[in-house]
Formats: sequence, C-alpha cells, structure tokens
Amino acid sequence: MTDLILDISSLADKTELHAQVRGALDLPEWYGANLDALYDVLTEAGETRVLLIGAKDEPEWFRRARTVFMDAAKENRRLHLTLREHLDIPSLLQAMTPEEKCAYVSGADDWNTKAIPRLGLPAAMMADGPHGLRKVVNRETQESEPSVCFPPAVNLAAAFDPELCAQVGGAIAQICQSAGVGMILGPAVNIKRTPLCGRNFEYFSEDPYLSGKSAAGMIRGTQAQGVGCCLKHFCLNNQETRRMTISAEADERTMREIYLKPFEIAVREGRPWSVMCAYNRVNGTYMSENGPLLTDVLRHAMGFDGMTVTDWGAVKDRIAGVKAGLDLEMPAARNGKAEKLLAAMENGALDPADLDRAVEHILCWVDRAVTRHFDGTEPDVDALRAMARKAARESMVLLKNEGSVLPLEKSRRTAFIGAFAKHPRCQGGGSSRVNAEFVLSALDAAKDTADVAYAEGFRLDGQPDESLIDEACALAARCEQAVLFLGLSDREESEGYDRTSACLPSNQIDLLKAVLQVRRHVAVVLVNGSPVSMPWIDSVPAVLEAYLGGEMAGGAIADLLFGDCNPCGKLPETFPLRLSDTPSFLYGAGGTGKVRYREGVFVGYRYYDKKEMPVLFPFGHGLSYSEFQYGILRLSGTKLHAGDALSLSFDLTNTGSRAGAEVAQVYIESLETEAVRPPKELKAFRKVYLEPGERRTVQIDLDPDAFAYWNEEAGGWHIPDGAYRVLVGSSSRDIRSSARVYFEGVQPLPLRIHEDTTIGDLLRHPATRKKTLALLAQANLGRLGVGIDGSPSNDMAEAVLNDLPLHAVSVFAAGKDLPTTEEIIRWLSE
Repeated sequence: MTDLILDISSLADKTELHAQVRGALDLPEWYGANLDALYDVLTEAGETRVLLIGAKDEPEWFRRARTVFMDAAKENRRLHLTLREHLDIPSLLQAMTPEEKCAYVSGADDWNTKAIPRLGLPAAMMADGPHGLRKVVNRETQESEPSVCFPPAVNLAAAFDPELCAQVGGAIAQICQSAGVGMILGPAVNIKRTPLCGRNFEYFSEDPYLSGKSAAGMIRGTQAQGVGCCLKHFCLNNQETRRMTISAEADERTMREIYLKPFEIAVREGRPWSVMCAYNRVNGTYMSENGPLLTDVLRHAMGFDGMTVTDWGAVKDRIAGVKAGLDLEMPAARNGKAEKLLAAMENGALDPADLDRAVEHILCWVDRAVTRHFDGTEPDVDALRAMARKAARESMVLLKNEGSVLPLEKSRRTAFIGAFAKHPRCQGGGSSRVNAEFVLSALDAAKDTADVAYAEGFRLDGQPDESLIDEACALAARCEQAVLFLGLSDREESEGYDRTSACLPSNQIDLLKAVLQVRRHVAVVLVNGSPVSMPWIDSVPAVLEAYLGGEMAGGAIADLLFGDCNPCGKLPETFPLRLSDTPSFLYGAGGTGKVRYREGVFVGYRYYDKKEMPVLFPFGHGLSYSEFQYGILRLSGTKLHAGDALSLSFDLTNTGSRAGAEVAQVYIESLETEAVRPPKELKAFRKVYLEPGERRTVQIDLDPDAFAYWNEEAGGWHIPDGAYRVLVGSSSRDIRSSARVYFEGVQPLPLRIHEDTTIGDLLRHPATRKKTLALLAQANLGRLGVGIDGSPSNDMAEAVLNDLPLHAVSVFAAGKDLPTTEEIIRWLSE
C-alpha cells in the first residue's frame, strides 16, 4: 500500500501537488498537471492511502483538488482518504495561560507532551531510536514493544549510500505510524573522535561529510512517511565517561569543520523536526543553556526551524535554558520548575517572549506529529525484514581476501566456529536497544543452502574454556572450509561507559590461534560496533567486518560468505594498528571534568595522513569480489572564483566477472599554505552498480564549500587563492585519478592590524603590500640585512623580516622621522 501525505501549507501551487502525487505513485514525467488527470490516476492506481492536510484559508485550486480526491475515493475502494487540518497555533498561543505555558515546556511523562483538553490540544508521543522503534510499555522494567531491528548507524554509514539510509528511515517510520509515535529520537550524528566511545555503534563516522549526508538521507526518508526525526546529540558528545558533566573544550575552527559540520549538513538537507541537545558542557557551558550554539549557530547560521529538546535529564537551569533557546524539557519536570519559570516571568528575570517562542516551537512539532499520523497502519513485517537484510548486506565490509578464500563453496563442508554464529549480536546496549522478536543467525541462514556444521568455540562471558577450543579445532580439521565468528559482546559496548581496550577478548584470541594450528585458510567474521586491534591479521587470509547489522545480519553474512551477493561496504572510520596511534590517545576522556580536543581538525584519517602513519585499514577501504577500474578524471573547469560550481566526471568499469558496486570517493587536497589543513578531506562520494564488463561515466557536482576552511579571524568559511587537487579513489589511501584546479580572485580576508601584526602578514596582503614596502624604505632596516627597497639580502634576513612585528620596526630602523607605531597602524588601516 502506498501512503501519500499532502500538506497544503508546504505546496505553492497545483504543480507541486502533482509532482508529489507523481513521485508517490511512480508516475512518468509526462503525467499532466490538470485535475482531471489527477482524478483518472487516483481511480486507476493500486491501493493508496492519502492524508490530505488543509488549513482554514485554502486557495481555490486546493479546494478543487480536495474535491477530486474525495470523488476518487468514492469511485475506488482502494483509495483511502483522510482529511485533517493544522492546529491553529496563533490562537492556541493566545489562549494559553502563563501557568499553562510554563508547564507546557516540559513533558507530561517520559515520552509525551502535555495535552490541554480545554483548548482541544492533544498530546504527541516520541520514542527512542534510531535503528528501530523502542517504545517503552513498562516504565519499571523498561520493557518495550517488539519491533524490527535495522542495522545501526555504523552499518548505514559503511554503505556510503544516503538513499539506502532514506529507505531504512522510511521503513522505521511505518513502524512508528502503527505505534502512534510522532517522532523517533535519532539519528545520532556525533563524530567518532576515539574508537573507545561506548556509543560509537550509534554514530555514523569519523568524517563529518559522510556523517551529515547519511543522517540527512535517514531524516528525509523518515519524515516523508509522516514521522519526525530528532537529530542528536548537539554537540561535542563524543564519549560516555562523565557525559552528564564533562566540558568538551574545542576551538571554533575544530567545532565548525569537524563537530558541527554533520549537524549543518543534516539540518540543511534533511530539515529535521527536532534537534536534541547533549548532556555535556561545551567550553564550560551546559548545552541545555548554550545560547551561542543553540540559537546563534543552530538556528541563525544553520537555519534550523524546528523544536529543540533536551536529552533525558539534561537540564540544570531551566530559566537559563529557555533564554538560550531550549524549547522542551524531557522527561516530565520535577522540583517545581514550572513554578520557577512563572516566578521568573513575574519578577522580570525571564522575558515572556522567550517562553512564547519555546511554546510555539513545541506546538509546531505537535501539529506535525498529530496531523501526519495515519490511523490503522499495519506494517508488512516480511517486507521490513527484507529491507533490514538488504541494508545489512550493503554495509558489511570485506577487509581482506587473499587468495580469493571468499566466497565459500556451498557444496564443501564448512565449519562455523564461534558463539556469534549461533547467538548473533545485532545491536549495541542502552537507550537504542530494540526489542527484536526475531533475530536471524548466520548459522540458521546458511543451513538452508550450504553444508554447515557448528562449534561454539568460546564463552560470551569471556571466561576461558579449553573444551570448547578442542571441540572447535576438531571440527575445523574435519571440514573443508572454516569461518571464525569473533567480536565484542554486549557488556563490552554500550551506552553509559566507554571501552577501555581495543582488543578482542583473550578467550577468542586463544581460539583463533588454536584453529590456525589445524587449518591455515580460515575466514574471520567480525561482530563489533567499532574498531578492534588485529595483531593476528597476517595469519588469516580473509576478514569480513559485519559490524552489528540488525536482526537480519545473519542472513546478510551468509549471503556474502557464500557469494549470493557481492560485498560493497566501505569503512566509515580508520582502523589503527594500535590504540596508542589514535589522535586523541594522549588527551584521554577527561577524568578531571574537562576533555581538551587538542588534536583540532586532525581527527581520524586526517590525522593519520598528516602524520604519514601506517594504519591497519584506512578510511573508505572495502574490497569486492569484483575489480573496478577508474578512468581519467575530468573537471568542468580548472580556474575558479569563489562561488563557482565545479563538476567532475570519470569512467568507472567493472573488470571482474561478478556484478557489484563500487563507492567512488572524492577528496580535496589544498596545496596553498595560508592555513594548516589536512592532506585530504572527503567532499563527495557515489555508489555505482555495474554488471561484469560494464563501463559507466560517473558525474559528481561538488558542494560550494568543498574547498573552504573555517577562518577564525574572519568568523566564516574561506577559500584562499591558489592550487588544489581533486582526488578520486577507492579509499582515502587508494587514489586512482587526480586533477588540479586553481582559485583566483578570491576576496582576501580583512587584515586586523595591531602592534603584533608582522611585516610578512602585511606584505602578503594585497591591501597593505604597497604601503608596507614604502614603510620599509623609510625605516631603512639595513642592520637586519634588508636593502633600501625592502628586499632581504639572505635567507636569515628574509625570515627575520617576515616575523618582525610592527612594534619592533622602530627598534631596528635607521631612517629618520619614523611615525609612531600607533600612527603606522592608522595609516596602514586607511
């Protein structure tokens, strides 16, 4: 059944109405835009449910269109029509008493907003996500309704496919509609600063561009089905240690380029209904009270127009929160917070306009949630599980495959060794844990089509058991093929605490060593939510990183191991050789109350590339059972000005014998030296499916800010004049083709001239170069090795002159009547 939501408030005219109908019903482009054609299509279409949302003041064209829908519904029993109107928010806001407003900015309970029956204002419900619905039905035990568990964010990011994220979001929305849930709490778009973060399985990537694009896709897909998303956790929530009090300390450039960028992309492209503030402090201020970030950055700079909501229990000072731009406190407030808000308004400590703004944002969200709810929705569970299996398949990463050990042959006796083969771990622990009624193991999935035997191999509690190892080795010796299922258990990855090690449990390592004694050619399947160290990697020929994969992960693993499908996932994070190699290793998790992001913008592959450091597996890495050949990179232009668009194209050919997909990744390398920048940064990607021998021309348009960095002095994004290299490849360390592009005529940054401004800075800036040369001629800095024309005579003189501050010019000047430093600054600034 097709669900179609048409909202008059978001449609400019009947052309937009027809465009939405055409998209929902998969109609051809030639479909006309007249109302008679709409009537014919609706009466002939398959079973369709239409939710038509109107308003009190409807234009004539919409009144006519509504009549067409109603007539079509009478003619066709497969067309189900529901009419709704938006809440009259201005009238509600005016009718609410100050007491009601103060109470309304916190929840009614753990999951619902407050209803006001006298005004006809309903409650709206939200629930945990983000990789399924966690609707709690028992507050004491935290038991939740059964739901389909989809692959978590770590998997979805590995798919490098925002459209797949949208499909998963749409599937989750169907479940939410059936449960009466108006918003899912997710996706979570926090950067993976360290592999040890206990919640990394819920986060997409170490890269802000991949994180933002994946989140935007998921938001679009979810909200297109009438269920809102709550983008979280804003911001710098990158660890679980002391997460409710820690202060994340970062400079503005680091925040803008790395930690705020995924939120910016997701907000602008996904337009989430809500954003959740994090527990932690940022540079000393709790996020629930952080006006510069909640209002100046999120609303004004990013353009967010929805509702802000706390993480559960994140409020310390509610009055400060309302002033800062925090709308809804969850769960229900305690300790007389509503009374304190009312008192603050009465004594002038809180502007009533600030409270009205928060109430209005909540009302707008409630309006969206209740008007877009489909009554009587019953999701197709089989279809949802098929979607979950597809998403898991697309996101698993073939890390290594020497000697083409994979795919396995179904006719050969195969040993599945390791507890995860029979007892799959499909998700992480904590608030995102979905009550999955059905979880498919790899063992059960493979038994239907392959000759598979099983040995437990190790205990999931980490305790050693020699008898299990002996049993596993005996099975490996009897079989023709062997797969070891290794990974991390629930107790090693969860919300609430960080990992303390990147190692696999020692009992699993003992099993691996023992099995390798009886069978050399084994494949390893890893089940984990974030990177693990692999000192054993040279001993095994094949490794499949399955991550967690959701409830159908076992089926996806079997599909890939036996070659029914071709792996196409790519790593959304770097796997370091050692934990001590990671950029944040020396700075810890902030056990003293502060965690300092001293690595700056050098997070993940940006750091490893800058250090020219070897890694276990690089960002973007992932093998296939096919091979892909890249052609020459072509650019739409090689000389650009700020604001110019740039398109690139190249040919991609599947040179293998199997159909498969390749993720082509586009990186930008800055060759100019105005600022210290990473060697390369991901700025675009495209997943391309190709049949054996097929060649396709791939065209990608780069975003306008692809070449920019955040300049703190200017307080904005800046592209310096100079050369840049566009790189296309199969991973961050497998670049296949490149081309240069030049920016010229970019407006130079304004130079703030003061006593410590150097001569080098003044000479490099076009607005001050001519006057600076005149100053040098007047000053006569001969004893520094500088000629009368201002030219240094040797390398040392050039270096000294370059770093000479204005306040020191007079110290070394031999010229007469040199102005004072203050006079020079005024003259240069004119």
